[in-house]
Amino acid sequence: MNSYISENFPSFAQVRERVEGACRRINALVRTLNRFYVGKEEVIELMALCTVAQEPLLLVGPPGTAKSDLVVKFCEALGLAEEDYFEYMLTKFTEPSEILGPIDIAELKEGHYLRRVQGKLPTAKIVFLDEIFKSNSAILNTLLTILNERKFYQDGRPVPVEMVMLFAATNTVPEFSEMDALKDRFVFKVECAEVRARYFEELVDKGVMHEMYCSFRQRPWTTDCTLEDFLTVKTYLDYLISGHSTGEGSETALSRDRARYFPPPVFDLFRRMLTALEEEELIVLSDRKVIKLYRLLRTRAFLLHGGEVRPEDLRLLKHIGEREEHFGLLRERVERMLQVG
Repeated sequence: MNSYISENFPSFAQVRERVEGACRRINALVRTLNRFYVGKEEVIELMALCTVAQEPLLLVGPPGTAKSDLVVKFCEALGLAEEDYFEYMLTKFTEPSEILGPIDIAELKEGHYLRRVQGKLPTAKIVFLDEIFKSNSAILNTLLTILNERKFYQDGRPVPVEMVMLFAATNTVPEFSEMDALKDRFVFKVECAEVRARYFEELVDKGVMHEMYCSFRQRPWTTDCTLEDFLTVKTYLDYLISGHSTGEGSETALSRDRARYFPPPVFDLFRRMLTALEEEELIVLSDRKVIKLYRLLRTRAFLLHGGEVRPEDLRLLKHIGEREEHFGLLRERVERMLQVG
């Protein structure tokens, strides 16, 4: 095994044996959840995709559009244990102790500034933060550290968080600049729109049925997919993309992998679309975001059709807008560029 890979890390042979079944179960979970919602197909697909890639996802929409319900059912479909899920609604008065855990008074008396983290964000596998942009500067700084480095501080020392996936929700995307750093951490911002005008009857039927399930404490959306399946697919793709699957792990291996799984014409289209969207000021692009988009496109291609990136995978670019007023125009522009090719 390559010297860069820990001995405790699963081997490529181990994850290769499991990855086909993991993909099948993830796609089955997506189909199952779609049965219980109206007009949320793109949101659910992105939830699964981002969980594989471990990229935070922002759900944008007015109250009553199932943002929190989607996250809850996603976790229930995974059979996630209660202690592995943490959710919180943020306000400008929220203190770090509310999401990280209170200070341990006994330890404080001994001169140690430690938090009691059990049941809080640091020990959860999936986290949901509602109204994320209403947070204050103390919460903002804490979240940026967690999102950037997957760690928080105990008594001045960095400690890893167990978080695999962060979902966040907001009614609107703020324009003020102090939130730019946090907004930039969400590569995808997906609209969770109202659907009653287009799907009135289906909305009523599925909504009433959902209330019946809740009344009888039923969870028919539960599947045999687990969070471990998402981790398996991510690890497999990490091996594949990096070239470690062949024991190389070099830039040459990376280039060879890109040429095979991201065909040059599609890669060139990807580059041209990003350039055009940035020039039209519909997106804000950074080097970091380009890298993440590459990984996310590879992940989608593998999940949905097992291999190379296709032009239709580039529809993901519909969700990389920064300003809410541009979301609709961005969708139209991406579709038009894909038609032209």
